[in-house]
Amino acid sequence: MKFYRRWEAVSALTFDLDDTLYDNRVVIVRAEQKLLDWLEEHCAPMAAFSWSQWQEMRQQVLDNDGRLKGFVTDIRRAQIRLAASRCGLSDSAGKQLANDGVDFFLMERSNFVVPDEAVETLSMLSARYPLVAITNGNVDCDRLGLTPYFQGILQAGPDGLAKPDPALFIKAKNLLGQAPSGILHVGDHLKTDVRGAKLAGFKACWFNDTQQPLTAQRHASLLPDVEISHLSQLLTLTRAV
Repeated sequence: MKFYRRWEAVSALTFDLDDTLYDNRVVIVRAEQKLLDWLEEHCAPMAAFSWSQWQEMRQQVLDNDGRLKGFVTDIRRAQIRLAASRCGLSDSAGKQLANDGVDFFLMERSNFVVPDEAVETLSMLSARYPLVAITNGNVDCDRLGLTPYFQGILQAGPDGLAKPDPALFIKAKNLLGQAPSGILHVGDHLKTDVRGAKLAGFKACWFNDTQQPLTAQRHASLLPDVEISHLSQLLTLTRAV
């Protein structure tokens, strides 16, 4: 544990989900590959698309409709519909394929088990503090068994612009009914989590399980209050005065 600012007790915590409570990278890679296999099974011409073409289509739907920004599920749905149209499917057939494909992806995207350390830490913290989750992703917290630990789960898109925009932090503050200076946000990303939290007036805990120093991070722009490498360190931190 490393402190960058003078520590003061907190009265509530907010948590990022992806890559903080679990390793989301391996989950997404697996889910996206399964989705590609599923799409090729249901629409054979899609096998011709390269990864770069899928990325180009994602960018195209964002360029076509800026309102999609932050709505990761709707972006994926629009991306599949665009791919379907390029494969010659009718609009109705492409819409059905996209809806079914997104449903399949969301099932696979939440098809994993949260590590014991994260669950145990949340369980102990939630017995003493109100907790709120703030995520730019679309994981199913009910399916993962995380919902009972949080007073609310805020998602970018439906609940406001994606972090580091202050919208989700403000909503979390209002939900908690706490002054922002007494709320500690825990997250792995120095831009979306640390910068977003500090600009919203929260304390920021950088979860750094890579062991790479802050000075080596390209997204470092604002100092966190504290850095941890294991979630269980939060139990000691929240008892510190």
